[in-house]
Amino acid sequence: METIENTVEVLNDLLQINNDRITGYERAIDESKGGDLDLKAIFETLIAQSKLYKSSLEQQVIALGGTPDKGTTNSGKIYRVWMDVKATFTGHDRKSVLENCEFGEDAAQKAYKEALSPENDLPQDIRSLLVDQQTELKVAHDKIKGLRDAQS
Repeated sequence: METIENTVEVLNDLLQINNDRITGYERAIDESKGGDLDLKAIFETLIAQSKLYKSSLEQQVIALGGTPDKGTTNSGKIYRVWMDVKATFTGHDRKSVLENCEFGEDAAQKAYKEALSPENDLPQDIRSLLVDQQTELKVAHDKIKGLRDAQS
């Protein structure tokens, strides 16, 4: 029973991270300038990616008898406040938006790494799902980082 409760908690943490990611990219779209259509398209793709991940995670939580979380993490809320403060001082230029997105991608990577730690003792099918999501998130991270690096 404790393993099921732990698994639901881990999955709900990742649901919150994906909610943060969706909110962060929606915010990034709002902060992007009109000429940054390429970034807006990428951000919309990453929002869709997190919505797909959320759906998979919610299905797993429900299958385990849990209730999926709908909110965001405290760190996600802090992240959005940090973006507000930073935007006040640096504006909404392309590099700043990408730096903020990379920060969010780093947080997602950290959350998945923690979720997959051996002490969580996740069932193999859920572990496989999370590894697949983490791998795809790493690709997104590297894409954002590459775009940010190109702004130097």
